[in-house]
Amino acid sequence: MSSYKLNYTDALGNGDANSLGSNPESGSSLAQSEKAVEELLTQQTPMLATDDHLIEFSEALRTVAKALRGSAEGKALAQAEAAEWKRRYELERSKNQELLNKAPPLNGVCADESSSKGMDHLAKSPRSHGQENGKSGRYPLERICSHDVLQDGGESNSPNGSNNKLKRKASFKLSWGCKGQQANDQHKKEIVSFESGNITTADRSSKQISLTWETSPQTVIIFTKPNSTSVRLLSVEMLRWLREHKGLNVYVEPRVKAELLAESSSFDFVQTWEDDKEISLLHPMIDLVITLGGDGTVLWAASMFKGPVPPIVPFSMGSLGFMTPFHSEQYRDCLEAVLKGPISITLRHRLQCHIIRDKARHDYETEENTLVLNEVTIDRGISSYLTNLECYCDNSFVTCVQGDGLILSTTSGSTAYSLAAGGSMVHPQVPGILFTPICPHSLSFRPLILPDHVTVRVQVPFNSRSSAWVSFDGKGRKQLEAGDALVCSIAPWPVSTACQVESTHDFLRSIHDGLHWNLRKTQSSDGPRDTIYPLL
Repeated sequence: MSSYKLNYTDALGNGDANSLGSNPESGSSLAQSEKAVEELLTQQTPMLATDDHLIEFSEALRTVAKALRGSAEGKALAQAEAAEWKRRYELERSKNQELLNKAPPLNGVCADESSSKGMDHLAKSPRSHGQENGKSGRYPLERICSHDVLQDGGESNSPNGSNNKLKRKASFKLSWGCKGQQANDQHKKEIVSFESGNITTADRSSKQISLTWETSPQTVIIFTKPNSTSVRLLSVEMLRWLREHKGLNVYVEPRVKAELLAESSSFDFVQTWEDDKEISLLHPMIDLVITLGGDGTVLWAASMFKGPVPPIVPFSMGSLGFMTPFHSEQYRDCLEAVLKGPISITLRHRLQCHIIRDKARHDYETEENTLVLNEVTIDRGISSYLTNLECYCDNSFVTCVQGDGLILSTTSGSTAYSLAAGGSMVHPQVPGILFTPICPHSLSFRPLILPDHVTVRVQVPFNSRSSAWVSFDGKGRKQLEAGDALVCSIAPWPVSTACQVESTHDFLRSIHDGLHWNLRKTQSSDGPRDTIYPLL
């Protein structure tokens, strides 16, 4: 025991012991302390199984090392986040300064004189400034957001103008109100207001969101279910109709274009992309997305866009139809109504996920973000041991999952894997994150629904008996070793899908038709009735 104490003193005697109590803002001190603890652990002599007090002391030192490492990583993440917010602040400040310089004089005061007074307020609260000037601006108050008009960087050099080069991308606006009806002035855009010490919430004019085209769509892309004869026949007919009757530019996947050209050379008007680099440029070129298949085809189409997603018109040609309300038999009438507008849409939130490896010391060493429309699943894989997952919500400890795994689902994915694991069905426009365990080893472990603004972190502890596996919408399966963490939050780019009627009607019809929800025989009316006993 004396030799063990001597090793401990030697390891921390050269200033490292003092670093344990040093300023927590010093990253180098934390790193030195962690290194000292690790050296101490490596210098230990083998201990007998009977030395319980030595084993407990060793575990305590490991806990200290883990805490020091977490503190150092937390500091690095906090510094990176502070730098990012500072960059956004300066960018917003410069934009507001430029807008004020271009604005006309207000009440005899020039823009240069008023900019210094209102600059800080605008930089801190740009949204309130836009709402105050909404009546005199270009767009009415009921407007939610606008899809900017995008232009190509250069003009076409071909003699005939080249239909492959697009001069303008269709723009649209979103507003509260069904079928484009304007909202009443009494309804405000603010969700929560604070006045005279009272907190109130303002009602929206409608729970349905409407999309209205400001310019006509010019380019569509069609995603099709592979290895389906009915889908292939419909896609051929739809391609010709969109080109000949609507004069639209049509994009398809490279696989589909090869099949079309093998069938007939008349499909040379169909466009596609060459490699993954061009896929990232799809959004500035596409006005509308059409899917022919089931819900899996919608997931595939959404995964092709790493940022904003154009509106999707999903046709049901698969086994399930929670996201595909349109029928292929009436595709002409449906597309006529969609291209003309306005249309009701459902904004489906996506999860933005990324993995932080234990070996990574800085946030830029983490893996790239992955967007999912249904769910991200963490399971035990082929291991016979239960998963051991530590879960945090905005750095607050939630629970430790012991079971087959965990599902973090969007509300659109509530009718998928989460429902099979015991989660609730949730309307797709409800903002939130579903926290659903898979076969938990506790009868009191029930699913949760978390708000949409939180960040969920799931970490494999260092003492876990096995690793875990994570998959994103059933694809991209990756292994999580001890110390690795998965961070999930709501992505800023939702997926908008067109509605046949409106969002709630389509959702209820999908669970009735797809799941036969609460379908049973009606109780007979001529059966026995309750007997009323007199009071004694």
